[in-house]
Amino acid sequence: MCSSCYDEMEHLSCQTNRIIDGKKVFCAGVYQKNLQKLIRGLKYHNQPDLAYYLAKFMAEYFEKITEDRDFQIIPVPIFEKRKKRRKYNHMELVGEELARLTGMKYNPELIKRIKDTKPQYNLKKPQRAENLKDAFEVDTTKLQEGKLLIIDDICTTGSTFEEMIKEFQKNGIEDIICLAATTPFGE
Repeated sequence: MCSSCYDEMEHLSCQTNRIIDGKKVFCAGVYQKNLQKLIRGLKYHNQPDLAYYLAKFMAEYFEKITEDRDFQIIPVPIFEKRKKRRKYNHMELVGEELARLTGMKYNPELIKRIKDTKPQYNLKKPQRAENLKDAFEVDTTKLQEGKLLIIDDICTTGSTFEEMIKEFQKNGIEDIICLAATTPFGE
């Protein structure tokens, strides 16, 4: 990722992309061009160093939304078998960098993926919801001070955020904001 390629990536306007169970979801950019290449390189092509650039893109966007830093960053977890195959969870790497860049807490242990779900990209919204049903489990002993900032790379239908929010709500955790690096849709 060179600086001119990074500078070509554009943020969406700072507005709520959608509301899921009363929680705001923000999307920093559109999944296309350099931003798409960045995510694909990080996620599928064993380029973990790209996590910094995705975190920087998300941090720059989030700073326009709020100056509040009383958050614990919660990366979307992947199933352990998939993590071993990829050698890392790309969103955990992004979460570490985002915490470093913003000074927010990082909490990758609060929620785990306990179901080996299918990749979501070829599924329609009802299939996504069924695929993710009961896929997550919260460990309330890992809860830290501060609101939750759930982060993911792409928000298409919002099914992943929705299922995680439901699991947090089942455990009495309500103060949540979601931030995706991208959405496939423009404004």
